[in-house]
Amino acid sequence: MSVRVRFAPSPTGRLHVGNIYVALNNWLFARQRGGSFLLRLDDTDIERSTAAFAAGIETDLGWLGLTWDVFARQTERLATYDAAAVRLKASGRLYPCYETAEELALKRKIQLGQGRPPVYDRAALKLSADERAALERDGYQPHWRFKLESRRVEWRDLVRGDEHIDTASQSDPVLIRADGTYLYTLPSVVDDIELGVTHVIRGNDHVTNTATQIQIFEALGSKAPGFAHLPLLVDAAGEGLSKRLGSLSISDLRAQGLEPMALNAYLAHIGTGDPVVPVRHLEELVASHDLAKFGKSSPRFDPAELLHLNARLLHLLPFEEARAHLAGVGLAEVDAALWDVARANVEKIEEVAEWHRICRGTIAPTLADLSFGQAAADVLPPEPWDDGTWKNWTDAVKNATGRKGKDLFMPLRLALTGLDHGPELRLLLPLIGREKTLRRLRGESA
Repeated sequence: MSVRVRFAPSPTGRLHVGNIYVALNNWLFARQRGGSFLLRLDDTDIERSTAAFAAGIETDLGWLGLTWDVFARQTERLATYDAAAVRLKASGRLYPCYETAEELALKRKIQLGQGRPPVYDRAALKLSADERAALERDGYQPHWRFKLESRRVEWRDLVRGDEHIDTASQSDPVLIRADGTYLYTLPSVVDDIELGVTHVIRGNDHVTNTATQIQIFEALGSKAPGFAHLPLLVDAAGEGLSKRLGSLSISDLRAQGLEPMALNAYLAHIGTGDPVVPVRHLEELVASHDLAKFGKSSPRFDPAELLHLNARLLHLLPFEEARAHLAGVGLAEVDAALWDVARANVEKIEEVAEWHRICRGTIAPTLADLSFGQAAADVLPPEPWDDGTWKNWTDAVKNATGRKGKDLFMPLRLALTGLDHGPELRLLLPLIGREKTLRRLRGESA
């Protein structure tokens, strides 16, 4: 059977790093096996789902290169869920319940007070047909629960190993609300069956749902897919990311100037035991992907570490690959020579703009001693220049002025760049050129 995985976000907000961590592992798993990646929009929450959020999900995945082979929307598949619900009702596995939210809350409170687990008591199963009809005449609309078989459900988790849950300790889950709308569980199982999903790879917050879902698969006459439950991401301090996800949306990270492959490489490596290294192409991540590398401990997502990885990636990026990225931040005029010098001194690609301004534009030099600047200008060699010009020139300035070390080099750096740091001046000098250098040594803006 061909492998098929799915990423199923709800279009009720923008994607964040936790979403992409799951999506990326699904994508890599499928690509390694020559399988397919399904993007399914779980958009049945009509009040909160929007077209803008749906478009944003597609934009974010496209930016990261996580292309999909199959696309589906749950709102276009409601008839399929209706048919599955009819089957489950006919088999007695889906049954109507009439308790209000207040009544259920009271039952749970009493159970807890008696030291018992708050498991639904299946009181609705004891109602006669006449009693159900009377409740409905009085305006009560039923919600529908799935009747669990009280048994041990086992599966081999691709991340966590052998797992089991005794469903006797669980409440029969509500699959259909009183207003007729579906909760997540039934549509998700039906889609996995109908769309041929072979493996469900998701966060470990879904482990407790797995036994229920396996029973629904079986009740619908289907074999359950394989499961893999990834450990959830935490921040650098070990706290859950839930309170910080607004600042870690993919759209925000993109706006901050991060490279998509920096994020892909970071999320593919953290939590695996493999070193976090820069990777230029998704194909390089496919070969080394292995769900078994993940443990049960939560990987730490550290924005500072991601930024450092972003810088390391830029340092490796050849100009031909950087060209489109530069154009995307308004730096299409940056050439290969400038890129090769600047890339080792930036954390984000937009920072190349500063070195473009220094080498190709105009700056106001910082020159405290104009006489020193004139002395340096007097021995400035003619062009053409190369990376050996800097040493020859500074040797001449040293002989002419008697300066050496920091007293020689720092005033020249400040005069030529206006900064006290940056790439080696032996590399910058040919890019600045003789005319700008002369004017800056004389204290003129150039």
